[in-house]
Amino acid sequence: SDDRTGFRNLQAAEIKHGRLAMTASLGLITQHYFRFPGGFWDPAPSGFSILNQNYGGLGVWWTFTAAGIFEAFIWDQDDKKEPGNFGDPLNLRMYSDEMRLKEINNGRMAMISVVGIAAAEYATGLDAVQQLGLPAIKCR
Repeated sequence: SDDRTGFRNLQAAEIKHGRLAMTASLGLITQHYFRFPGGFWDPAPSGFSILNQNYGGLGVWWTFTAAGIFEAFIWDQDDKKEPGNFGDPLNLRMYSDEMRLKEINNGRMAMISVVGIAAAEYATGLDAVQQLGLPAIKCR
């Protein structure tokens, strides 16, 4: 029915957004400490403030392009499986109802966290780690 199809689409979208937000929240913290060596990566600011730089827009473009390719050609949702189930490509044998529920809940928290980090960075000008009062260290 249409209600079931609509629910499955919304649930798949929630899981995908949650996975993206979990990756983003990890990246917002990690990029404070670790950078690719050389080139324009050294002077690049951490956090969302990179979007004010020319290469920040280029990074967003590449991210959306890669996401579009994965969405269109690689991560094809099988109607016989529950939304977000793309199998176990790394053979971790961790896919269970309990882990699925944990992933959904962690994804929801990560979506809220990324919005909070963005809002706080916009208000204070400090990246995710600086907001916590932690010192910056160069790991190069």
